[in-house]
Amino acid sequence: MKWLLALLLAGSAHAQNLSYLGQQIVPTSATFRGLPIGGLSSIDYVAATGHYLAICDDRSDRGPARFYELTLDLSKFRRSADPGDAGVGWVNMTTVLDTNGQPFGRNMVDPESLRLDTRRNLIYWANEGQRSAGSMQNPTMRRMHPDGRPAGEFAVPSYYNPVGSAGGLAAGDMGVYNNLAFESVAITPDGKTLWTMSENGLAQDSAPTAVGRPSRARMLSFDLDTGKPGAEYVYDVAPVPFAPARAGDFATNGVPDMLALSSTEFIVIERAFAVGAVTPGVAASTKQPTSNTIKLYRIDTRGATDVSGWPSIKGRDVVPVKRTMLLDLSSLTNDDGSVLALDNIEGITFGPLVDGKRTLILVSDNNFNPAQFTQFIALQID
Repeated sequence: MKWLLALLLAGSAHAQNLSYLGQQIVPTSATFRGLPIGGLSSIDYVAATGHYLAICDDRSDRGPARFYELTLDLSKFRRSADPGDAGVGWVNMTTVLDTNGQPFGRNMVDPESLRLDTRRNLIYWANEGQRSAGSMQNPTMRRMHPDGRPAGEFAVPSYYNPVGSAGGLAAGDMGVYNNLAFESVAITPDGKTLWTMSENGLAQDSAPTAVGRPSRARMLSFDLDTGKPGAEYVYDVAPVPFAPARAGDFATNGVPDMLALSSTEFIVIERAFAVGAVTPGVAASTKQPTSNTIKLYRIDTRGATDVSGWPSIKGRDVVPVKRTMLLDLSSLTNDDGSVLALDNIEGITFGPLVDGKRTLILVSDNNFNPAQFTQFIALQID
């Protein structure tokens, strides 16, 4: 791991140090054990088996809350605009159980990310919660056994809990915005600390992202032995880079996942989307019906203000974490020269060695939308 870390953190570690190996796409019509395959919001490589775990963000609607075990044969990945799904194998599906050991009821959970802790033989997973007129559900960070049985929760500070109006924009509102809460889980290499991040800021801290408007997300850590929260930092999410095709249509940018390089350094995904927009350089004939702009950043918490225990950061001097862009995936091209069409990339993990070099694997959440697709992208760390 030390050689990998040194390579990524070298002064020349910019976009050219991550090369595009290829992709595979699973059609939204695909099923496994009678349930639709989709909603894959994170991915984690299990080196001992060579398999991967991927959580599904189905809110027990199309089937019970669940995660998958799968295989990816990177030798079959292709730098092609229409690669197919060769090499993608589905091995197992596990139901995530609630604190009573039962499958979650419909709309009672929103699983968004997971990581396997091989030292403790536990899986940590993020439940995003909800902030809507019909439901105010607190975001949670939970433990489970590999068979889906519950194994406890981490102590999320109360100021993350949604309080006030459903929209989260009124005076006095606190907590996460709807669908902009915990979507990431990272375990530091020393096995001591778990990290997550709100996808955008908290209602008392900043507004959500928009065209021309950033948002101040929070990174939150937990001690893996005690389950108690630790250091907490601010991450400045960039504004939405492109306006939607029609004024007023949906547009967002946020952090759907992160990967720990050390106790202070991480790779973070920023994923932007704007209805009807087409990223410059991407032809309308590609598979990308709307704009998905995916960027990878390296961040460093050293020197950032520890805001743990602060119910609000508004009006206070805060030094955010440092962020440096590693790769804009919109710059990647296939062998025929076409720009890589990107879907809703939400998960990242280290993968196996290819030709002696480490890989990064990304996965998209297709939202169970027939116009979208489950996409696996392999990058090589040169």
